[in-house]
Amino acid sequence: MARVSLLLCLVILVTLGVVVTSFANNVEVQSEQVESSKKVTKAHHISKDKEKGGKKVNGDHNARSDGKENKKDEKKKHDVHKKEGKSGDIVLGYDSVESYETDKVYFGATVGRVANRIGKAHFKLNGKEYKTVANDGKNTLHGGKKGFGDVVWAVTKHKYDGKKPHIVFTYTSPDGFPGELIVTVRYKLVKDNKLSVVMEAKAKDKATPVNLAHHTYWNLGGHNSGDILSEEIQILGSSYTPVDGELIPTGKISPVKRTPYDFLQPRPIKDNMKDLKTGYDINYCLDGKADKMRKIVELVDKKSGRKMELSANQPGLQFYTGGMLKDIKGKNGTVYQAFAGLCLETQSYPDSVNNPKFPSQIVEPGKNYKHNMLFKFSIVS
Repeated sequence: MARVSLLLCLVILVTLGVVVTSFANNVEVQSEQVESSKKVTKAHHISKDKEKGGKKVNGDHNARSDGKENKKDEKKKHDVHKKEGKSGDIVLGYDSVESYETDKVYFGATVGRVANRIGKAHFKLNGKEYKTVANDGKNTLHGGKKGFGDVVWAVTKHKYDGKKPHIVFTYTSPDGFPGELIVTVRYKLVKDNKLSVVMEAKAKDKATPVNLAHHTYWNLGGHNSGDILSEEIQILGSSYTPVDGELIPTGKISPVKRTPYDFLQPRPIKDNMKDLKTGYDINYCLDGKADKMRKIVELVDKKSGRKMELSANQPGLQFYTGGMLKDIKGKNGTVYQAFAGLCLETQSYPDSVNNPKFPSQIVEPGKNYKHNMLFKFSIVS
């Protein structure tokens, strides 16, 4: 597969006029008045995809005040604009390619070959033991020191106008995990304010574990609006995988009822967080059939009126509230602190390669892996 350098990809995208802000790392959603007047909300998404060809150039599109009101009226107008059509950048990120190159928190990345953790950085497959690179204590996180979020991907298709603008990235992961893996990620804007993300992979010559995840940090109030703790979330997962002190699953599957992890009914994130010092970082065992698309998350920011729904076809969801973020200089000079954004990483269960009772992550030679996500944006009254 031809590999295109990151710089060349950026030049091609800019030259052809691709509005990259339509794809994956800066989402801008308009509010209520636009819904009623234009019958459509606007969702812009910049892809950071720290993948092959996937480091993107950011643009900020904040609405501006006319500055004629006194302070009281100005604040009132600002608050109303959130309900009457003000755009907002609702994804955390950086202003430069260089910042993405040194990123340690996976802003907007596609992570793999095995997202989340592999306990003790090893697993056994078909009678052979494989050692992976430990980059999270004694464990492997998001593919190791050089996972899919740290390589350059090729842009193979793109369409920046029309009803369904889209962009497609590909990457060939070399043998060693084991086996060569051909990976494709497609971002597409579809009707009714939806963003489709489709990740596909094919094992070329060896059986291999595959678990790809989309690692955007969301803040529906705006990337620079503070923390996400007052946002209301519903997670349609009746059980979760308890973890040890290193965040490795114990192998048990426990019900969420009567635990801080119960979001079966919508409620503010902060409601039951008092016993969780660094917030949430846990895998949910999602309800419904894992190979079928179904709604799994609803997230609402009542202050701005923005709502996001997530559907996917994976068995698990890593809910992470960004408790480890600290002093990260982001877009437009914003400094992100703990809980500035949350991740909704649909996935297979963490450390499945070492837990035979968990859904399998193994893709056999010639077989395909497919991970579908659909984000729907709307306004609540």
